[in-house]
Amino acid sequence: MKLDMNNKVVLVTGGGGAIGGATALKFAENGADVIIHDLNEELGNKVVQQIIEMGRRSAFIKADLNISEEAKNMSEKALEIFGKIDILINNAGTNAPDGGRKPVHEFSDEDWNRIINVDLSGIYYVSKPIIKSMIVKKCGKIVNVGSVAGIVPLRLQSAYVAAKAGVHQLTRAMAIELGQYNICINAVLPGSTLSEGVRKKFYTDPEISKSFLSHIPLNRPGKPVDIANAILFLASDEASYITGSLLVVDGGWTCGFSRDF
Repeated sequence: MKLDMNNKVVLVTGGGGAIGGATALKFAENGADVIIHDLNEELGNKVVQQIIEMGRRSAFIKADLNISEEAKNMSEKALEIFGKIDILINNAGTNAPDGGRKPVHEFSDEDWNRIINVDLSGIYYVSKPIIKSMIVKKCGKIVNVGSVAGIVPLRLQSAYVAAKAGVHQLTRAMAIELGQYNICINAVLPGSTLSEGVRKKFYTDPEISKSFLSHIPLNRPGKPVDIANAILFLASDEASYITGSLLVVDGGWTCGFSRDF
């Protein structure tokens, strides 16, 4: 996909991860300068280096979005680096660790608060300073990364499900409030997408893999670039009349398909 992102400055939160990194590189391939946020310095700086090698400007900011002040400060610092943010990709997210996925009545309060803080409140705190700058310019694009788990709840992941459902409604609320300033807010909702963690958990055991894929009509997990392409499109001028949309990118999983029947 080739779209004109020349002279655009993009901030990607969680830019060191699988989806975030693929998204950052897609923007750079299409001419944008990209600021990478992540909690992991090694992963974040690796993506920064790849972008610089492509001839684009890039920078890294470390921040823990579980802490509201760090989230706000990161956003303000990002605005200073290249003087503006044209496109914000709220991609950073977290879930319960292995062993922490439990029924709601047994779920850890610590995990609940961390997941809600990063996945939902983090978008709120990161977006506010950037929205204010976009209002001044009367233009901007924000793409929030939700999840199919915010549409169809998953077992033992109550905090993640709640946070992502919140992201979807926050996206639509932002869209109706900010449309008057020519700011478009949309969300991309990935299904099962191959990060290294997802590969180990679901796609190394043939039986687990078969069971998982039985619910996906396209019979494969998503690749990070599949999600990145959707994000890139919604952030482009070609999507200038799209706002408040929730774009599902899941290989058809939420259609309710199953090969078991």
